[in-house]
Amino acid sequence: MKTPPTRPTDDAAFTSVDWSLFVAISLIWGSSFLLIAMGLEGLTPAMVTLLRVASGAATLGVLRVVGRSRSTSIRPADRGRVVALSFVWVAVPFTLFPLAQEHINSAMTGLLNGATPIFVAIVAAIITGRAPRGVVLLGLIVGFVGVVVLSLPSIGDGGSELRGVLMVVGATICYGVAMNLATPLQRRYGAVTLMTPILALATVWLLPLGLWDWGDNRWRAPTVVPVLVLGVVGTGLAYWIMATLVGRTGPVRASFITYLIPVVSLVLGVVVRDDRIAPIALVGAVLTTFGAVLASGRLRFGSIDGVGPEPVVEPAGLVEHRRQVG
Repeated sequence: MKTPPTRPTDDAAFTSVDWSLFVAISLIWGSSFLLIAMGLEGLTPAMVTLLRVASGAATLGVLRVVGRSRSTSIRPADRGRVVALSFVWVAVPFTLFPLAQEHINSAMTGLLNGATPIFVAIVAAIITGRAPRGVVLLGLIVGFVGVVVLSLPSIGDGGSELRGVLMVVGATICYGVAMNLATPLQRRYGAVTLMTPILALATVWLLPLGLWDWGDNRWRAPTVVPVLVLGVVGTGLAYWIMATLVGRTGPVRASFITYLIPVVSLVLGVVVRDDRIAPIALVGAVLTTFGAVLASGRLRFGSIDGVGPEPVVEPAGLVEHRRQVG
């Protein structure tokens, strides 16, 4: 899969094409939780996950064939890590999100997912043995306070909603581990080459779970189509779009979509599904996003699919999240 060349500088004004890509990827990833909610109206959580991952894997496979990708295949020494990523990056968190949305709405899920950079930084500090300091430490503290405040209405509920919150937090912790594991592989192989086998393997792991309660699914277009869109566009094409955006605008500015995703999720949930969010939860969402910005504000970003300069990462792993938000 070829990627557009990088501009000579990353400070050129956005063109109409740049803005279109930026808005598109923000809407694609921000609408993920809305599409999951629509799928759950007729499909089981396990089937939502299976359809999403399988259609995403098929889409990336087609992209590689159409693009006549000549990228190096995964080295034997890296295959164990790819298998691990198929679980911790895809199979487990992609299963947890639909399960969580049986207890909390799509807007709340998207806001909680905004804490992902916080967990990426924490896992990075554990792996490297380097305690965060200064602005990064402040960001982690503010972010944690934000997660607690965001969860307060559910904690007060003490039942179903709390289970949903804990599932989303578990999924974001998985992302924190995955981003750190994926960083060196991302640099070596690029987004499309790396994600294709990861999604394919995850499809295999998820197949028995998805088929277990086949009879409980209601196969109607209003529920199946949103999940297929989530898989084909949000779990397949989105990686290529993001790589294209990075190639045109530079990785730093492209990564700002990280902080738009919870906003898009909130707006779509409230407008389309009439989701209700407690005012105190909105305060928590602001704190979480601000903490994430602080925790990742000292990074210098690298490239997707070989685009741009070599990355200098502090802390390790967060750069991967900023490249591969979805």
